[in-house]
Amino acid sequence: MIGDLKNDGHYLGAHSDEHLLYCDWTKRDSLLVTQRQFSEDLQKNYERMETFGVKKSDAPYFLPPYEWYNRSITNWTEAEDLQLVNFTPGTRSAADYTYPEMGNRYVDSETVLQSILRYEAKDRNGMNGFMLLLHIGTDPEREDKFYHRLDEMLTILKQKNYQFVRLDELLEQSK
Repeated sequence: MIGDLKNDGHYLGAHSDEHLLYCDWTKRDSLLVTQRQFSEDLQKNYERMETFGVKKSDAPYFLPPYEWYNRSITNWTEAEDLQLVNFTPGTRSAADYTYPEMGNRYVDSETVLQSILRYEAKDRNGMNGFMLLLHIGTDPEREDKFYHRLDEMLTILKQKNYQFVRLDELLEQSK
């Protein structure tokens, strides 16, 4: 799958090897890892990516695991000569990993799709420059996989004249 994504021209970047939680959920300035643990985990992630032909120089943008970080993680990312990125808030797209057994945290695919379309309709800029986070892999307990609705979402947004670009292209355009 990773090889196919690379061959199809998708941007592939680091997200952590062990999907470490860097800082406390309730006290964000409290680190749960050392800089050494952070660096070693990131290095392992790039080593794994290199087996698929993705070098660190090809993937300078880093999305922290859980999309949760603090100033220390931002500084450590910069020290690794990487740019930290995160999704644009405002939709429920990042909840596409949830599954029914998670109780009230579960978000079904219809709710995810409608949250994206509602955001697009209400924001004066629509989704121009928006970085939407969707997971290509989710827990087997989630039978309602949002990626099965991806064509539907893309078709709707294309009908509204949106153009889709790779993350690196979007960020290079904004410089």
